[in-house]
Amino acid sequence: MIGQKTLHSFFSPRPPKKRRSCPETPEDAGPEAGLEESEDAAVRRAGDGPGAPSPPLSPEQLQRIQKNKAAALQRLASRNAPPGLGESWRQPLAEEFRKPYFLQLMGFVAEERKRHTVYPPPEQVFAWTQLCEIRDVKVVILGQDPYHGPNQAHGLCFSVQRPVPPPPSLENIYKELSTDIEDFVHPGHGDLSGWARQGVLLLNAVLTVRAHQANSHKERGWEQFTDAVVSWLNKNSSGLVFMLWGAYAQKKGIAIDRKRHHVLQTAHPSPLSVHRGFIGCRHFSKTNELLKKSGKTPIDWKAL
Repeated sequence: MIGQKTLHSFFSPRPPKKRRSCPETPEDAGPEAGLEESEDAAVRRAGDGPGAPSPPLSPEQLQRIQKNKAAALQRLASRNAPPGLGESWRQPLAEEFRKPYFLQLMGFVAEERKRHTVYPPPEQVFAWTQLCEIRDVKVVILGQDPYHGPNQAHGLCFSVQRPVPPPPSLENIYKELSTDIEDFVHPGHGDLSGWARQGVLLLNAVLTVRAHQANSHKERGWEQFTDAVVSWLNKNSSGLVFMLWGAYAQKKGIAIDRKRHHVLQTAHPSPLSVHRGFIGCRHFSKTNELLKKSGKTPIDWKAL
């Protein structure tokens, strides 16, 4: 038996169907009666037949379909995204999370945490995505490697957690701000979260580091991931200001479309290079001028 039929029944000839008898049209009904009946039948066939065109969807139905599609894509992206990644970044970067290099990178960092102290803590590695949504990015500052001292790194380049004193590079950034931005006063701490919330993406090329060992997680895959972040912003945003300080950041930003975005370059604020062009570069006031020209709200650099 297959279902309720025998295999034999699939090959046996079917008995001919009995034709339904149709009542004869009265002779005195005239041709109009038959015409009306055939038009009604045609309408019914047009509405019920397999080849009938589907009725147009209402705006509410179209909106519901788009919403369901977006939700499905978000669920798929969230399934592979690393913990702590901001919601708005998951779908744009979803393709990266499935690549072999990223899976190997996550495995490497997990093993490092088992054997060594790694900064920043897991919940802060992607703080740059939690404080700034991807569509709200207006300015990008590229760093290289997280601080490797206790309680310093918290997922934003050049920034340190309170009450850790600002490192030398950040002190030089504050020094330039004090001459470039009117009424800027040293905030007394090194937490740059106030900038991130305004759309300043503070992105290190490498997002983790072993304690007291600078560049210990270099060339493990983070550079490829953060290149993908810069590439997405380059292609899908417009009028961004990229602040590239030092040769490393300038090399990482070499593919930025200069016709689509603004690029400001100078020396790194490190004490070793700060006097080669960083002091006096006026990048912060220039950034605000460029944002205004692009119709964007300028950054309040004093809001820290």
